[in-house]
Amino acid sequence: MSTTQTLITVLKAELKAAGLTYAALARELGLAESSVKRMFSKGEMTLSRLDEICRVLRTDYAELSRQVADAAPKRHELTAEQEAAVVADPKLLLVAICALSQWTLEQIVATYRLSEAEGVKYLTRLDKLGIIELRSMNRYRLQLAKTFRWRADGPVMQYFRQQVVGDYYAGGFDGEGEMLMLVHGQIGRSLAAMFNERLQRVAQDFAQQHLADQKLPPDQKRPFTLLIGMRSWLFGAFRDLKREPDGPTVALRAQGPRNPQPTTSRRTG
Repeated sequence: MSTTQTLITVLKAELKAAGLTYAALARELGLAESSVKRMFSKGEMTLSRLDEICRVLRTDYAELSRQVADAAPKRHELTAEQEAAVVADPKLLLVAICALSQWTLEQIVATYRLSEAEGVKYLTRLDKLGIIELRSMNRYRLQLAKTFRWRADGPVMQYFRQQVVGDYYAGGFDGEGEMLMLVHGQIGRSLAAMFNERLQRVAQDFAQQHLADQKLPPDQKRPFTLLIGMRSWLFGAFRDLKREPDGPTVALRAQGPRNPQPTTSRRTG
């Protein structure tokens, strides 16, 4: 569905929620009902007309834009083939990572050794892969959901395990704003999901702060990478020392007669 079609769908939903028919909207706009029906069926309206409709609906274009963005279908993950295409070209992977961080083309070419033509070429490839929707003036909109993740054992994560993890952990994590913690413990199964939700919120807060700080001058920003992981796991060397769980045991208890009779002993001899 195109952005225009999504906008019309959102407007129709807003009219329904407000209890307004095409006839009622036509009266508010000073138009014939047939003109309003044609405007919605063809999806053709000027910005000034859209402003008038927003006035009638007691909303604004910013709110409509948010609803349009939320209504557009987003990808939660790519196919293995799409990921393989991204990771096959290091420059394409670089631009993809920058796009996930919502960098502009200007920021990308100013930071990395890419020409503007190369940047446009790679953005176009990301558009064809369905990762972004490339717009005029080389602007783009992400086609990925907020919950997007690379495939757990897909080409991109395999690349990161082989090429990136060692480089990431090679640092001391002792610089300003850096931290590395390893916490091991045993918790209830139901609590694991709760901790996962908390960690996801931390990741979302980090991503939102990145967007909020986009306008800061370069000398007031530093690149950080937040890596979050949680899994049911025990270090291999520890696993080798772990006792095997005991097998089932059966407790046997010798039972005498239910009503034992008293006995006497007699010494003989």
